Amino acid sequence: MDATTAPHHIPPEMPQYGEERHVFELMQNMLEQLLIYQPKDPIPFMITHLQQDNDNVPKIVILGPPASGKTTIAMWLCKHLSSNLLTMDNLMAQKFSSLAAVAREHYQKMKKLSNTLLVRLIQERLREEDCIRRGWILDGIPATREQALMIQTIGITPRHVIALSAPDTVLIERNLGKRIDPQTGEIYHTTFDWPPESEIQNRLVVPGGISELETAQKLLEYHRNIIRILPAYPKILKVINADQPCVDVFYQALTYVQTNHRSNAPFTPRVLLFGPMGSGKSLQAALLAQKYGLVNVPDSIIMKVLSQRLSQQDCIQRGWVLHGFPKDLDQAHMLNSLGYQPNRVFFLNVPFDSVIERLTLRRLDPVTGERYHLMYKPPPTLEIQARLLQNPKDTEEQIKLKLDLFYRNFLELEEFYRQATTINADQDPYTVFEYIESGIINPLPKKVP
Repeated sequence: MDATTAPHHIPPEMPQYGEERHVFELMQNMLEQLLIYQPKDPIPFMITHLQQDNDNVPKIVILGPPASGKTTIAMWLCKHLSSNLLTMDNLMAQKFSSLAAVAREHYQKMKKLSNTLLVRLIQERLREEDCIRRGWILDGIPATREQALMIQTIGITPRHVIALSAPDTVLIERNLGKRIDPQTGEIYHTTFDWPPESEIQNRLVVPGGISELETAQKLLEYHRNIIRILPAYPKILKVINADQPCVDVFYQALTYVQTNHRSNAPFTPRVLLFGPMGSGKSLQAALLAQKYGLVNVPDSIIMKVLSQRLSQQDCIQRGWVLHGFPKDLDQAHMLNSLGYQPNRVFFLNVPFDSVIERLTLRRLDPVTGERYHLMYKPPPTLEIQARLLQNPKDTEEQIKLKLDLFYRNFLELEEFYRQATTINADQDPYTVFEYIESGIINPLPKKVP
């Protein structure tokens, strides 16, 4: 039987990672937290704990070309893990979300969904209680490198990424044999999954977009994107051959997502990232958090709350990465006085002209919410270009003021953190990440007095 065509509505039977196990693990985790923190009032504490990220639940991305069976595998995993399946269609179909209504209207007009809207939909959905408690599986998202970077930048980090792979000739053959029951929406196949009932056979129709040419075009687009997406997920990626029975693919995927990744860092990293606006600090922090399981702490947290966060058990055990803070010497002294000394500090260096180029050319489409860059991601039409707006914060005057303030404090911070490593951030973000990673896993150089 073909990889995508095990009985389409009957997932393989095996012991369930079901609701009972989720409840048990959740209770066990909460008891551990109660023992560690011993709060005076345990009820609000437990409510707050439920609202925080839960590392014990599935956080999975499944990618694959057309006809690879990724949706089938994603659905079966959701059933066995009692998790939530997130696709572009069901994200837009949410009934009580005003953002989803905007996305549907946008999709009807533009025949596609802007990256900004898609990422906002994902972010909104992952904040809901069922996703926090039972985890999530993203099916076919991210579809582009830009989506991957945007998702990482806002702190959404999967624990497992699965990429299905099969020869194009096999995928084209699979697509050509697809048939749909217009009454039930069930998908069948002329070779691998033909219904025995003649009544169903007679009403099956050929779906649109599955011709050899159309499939080949979709595969070409997929291959162009996937080679730029996968580098975003080092050490958590599993490529599975989809040219085999679907049940075999499923078992390999299930085995992989039930494994726990250990941190690759040789110690508990406590990382500071410095750099001017536009240097890519947020993205590098997200990449570090994903690679090493660090807790990503944004710069919007004030000192008191920051102290509370860094003293929590996950930060103590797994480490943390802090970006945009401290902003000056006083804050650096305060951080040290509270006992939170970093063991790795990186200064991301970007020339003034590059910062100006990165930020002043950013534009926003007020109709779709899509973000553009006049050099790196120009608008596709003159109509869109004519309506683009610039954020007042992105004017050259505003950026020069903020850069001037940053560099005034930078010299003092550079003197305070003498063991810091300076990295050229005016290059591809994954090249920058490799330099940062090298600075984490290798011993600090001894400086000659």
